[in-house]
Amino acid sequence: MVAPAVDAVILVGGRGTRLRPLTISTPKPMLPTANYPFLRHLLARIKSAGIEHVVLSTSFKAEVFEEYFGDGSELGLDIEYVVEETALGTGGGIRNVYDKLRHDTVMVFNGDVLSGMDLNGILAAHEEKDADLTMHLLNVSDPRAFGCVPTDSNGQVTAFLEKTEDPPTNQINAGCYVFKKELIESIPADRVVSVERETFPQLLEAGKRVFGHVDNSYWRDMGRPDDFVRGSSDIVRGIAPSPLLEGHTGESFVDPSAGIAGGVLLLSGTAVGRGSEVGAGCRIDGTVVFDGVTIEPGAVITNSILASGVHVGANAHIDNCVIGEGATIGARCELQGGMRVFPGVQIPDAGVRFSSDA
Repeated sequence: MVAPAVDAVILVGGRGTRLRPLTISTPKPMLPTANYPFLRHLLARIKSAGIEHVVLSTSFKAEVFEEYFGDGSELGLDIEYVVEETALGTGGGIRNVYDKLRHDTVMVFNGDVLSGMDLNGILAAHEEKDADLTMHLLNVSDPRAFGCVPTDSNGQVTAFLEKTEDPPTNQINAGCYVFKKELIESIPADRVVSVERETFPQLLEAGKRVFGHVDNSYWRDMGRPDDFVRGSSDIVRGIAPSPLLEGHTGESFVDPSAGIAGGVLLLSGTAVGRGSEVGAGCRIDGTVVFDGVTIEPGAVITNSILASGVHVGANAHIDNCVIGEGATIGARCELQGGMRVFPGVQIPDAGVRFSSDA
C-alpha cells in the first residue's frame, strides 16, 4: 500500500454518445456494471491502493456524481468535484482541477477504462525513476488503431506517434498517468488542451523525464455496448478485478432483492440488478440487467443491456441489443444485430401489428 500523499484525478466529463440511449439521462461512468455504478469499481481499486483524496473532473450531468458519492466518506475516501462549464479536452480537464490538488504526485485516470493495472506498481516506478510523468503503456496485438509510444531500454519515452500503418512498437497509451504536480500547473488554463497531441509532445521537447510503465493486466475501453457488456461480464466472472465482488464471482451476480423463478439459466457473467424479476424458464446469457427490469417466462436474452424499468414479454428473443429505460418489448418479439431501442418505446407482441398475408 502506498503512502496517502497521492491525489487521484478521474476524468468523467464525457457524454458517452457511443452508449446511447443508455447515456441520455445517465453519465457513462454511473451506468450499472456488475450491479454497481462503473465508477465505484475504480474508486474501490483506488481505495485499495491506499489513495484517499480523489478529485472528479465532471461536466455532463455533473450533479449525478455528487448526489451519489457525496464527500466519499461512506467509501472511506475524500472526494471533491470540479465542473467543466465548457469542454476542455483531456489536458484542459486535468488543468482544471489544479486548485484542488494537495500533493506533489497526481495519478490521473480515464473514467471509462476498466483496468486491472497494479496502481502501486506504476507509482513505485514513477518514484524510482524520479519521473516527471509516467504513463501506463499496454502491449496490443494490432497497434495500428492506436497512438504508439516507443521507449528506450530504460523505459524512457522517445516519441508520441499518431495512428500509422507500420507502427514501430506495439506499446499504446492506456489512459492512466502519474504526474508531478508542477507539470499540471504548466498546462494552459481555460482552453481546450489535448494531453496526447499537445502536452505530452511538449514535455519531450522540453527535456522532461517521461517514462512508460508497461503493465499488460486486464484492460478494456468501456465506450461501446459490446465492450460494456463484456466488461461487466468479466467483472462478474473474476476476469477483471474489482474489490467490490471479491468472493462473489461466478457465472452470474444477482442483487438479493431480485426475483429469479425456477428453471432460469443465468450464464456467462450475467448481472441482475435491484428489484428485477426473471420469469420461469428464461435463459439470460452474458447480459447486463439494470434495476427494476421485468422479464416474462421463456425469454432468451444474449449479450445485451436492459436499462432500468424495461419490460420483456414472454418468449421474446433478444440478441446483441441495447434496450433503453422503460421500454417494452412484446411477447415473442425477436430483436438482434445491434438494435437499440430508445427509452419508453413500446414494441408490440409479435403478430399483433401485421397480418399473416402482409
